Amino acid sequence: MYPHERSLVKEMAGKPFALIGVNSDDDRDYVKGRIAEENITWRSFWNGPKGTRGPISARWNVGGWPTVYILDHQGVIQEKMTGFNKDKFDAAIARLVPLAEKALEGKKGD
Repeated sequence: MYPHERSLVKEMAGKPFALIGVNSDDDRDYVKGRIAEENITWRSFWNGPKGTRGPISARWNVGGWPTVYILDHQGVIQEKMTGFNKDKFDAAIARLVPLAEKALEGKKGD
């Protein structure tokens, strides 16, 4: 997943798009090393020492890893995937980013 995420972050630079990750490893030092190794440049939160049973996954009702949530520009969940489906993920991004751009254009006239 990381290579695709890295390319997406580059492709979406300057657009209304944010990628946020949550790491479920229970060892924070290991997480820091992996972030550096994998060149993760986007915001990535640590789920805490309970790993997959940490507070973020509990609050977001994550039952499997990876779980991907795609939110629109208003913060509404548009997609939830357990596992990673590249085609579904890319289609949602392709649909939602133009809507966010259009909403921003509308605000420029206010």
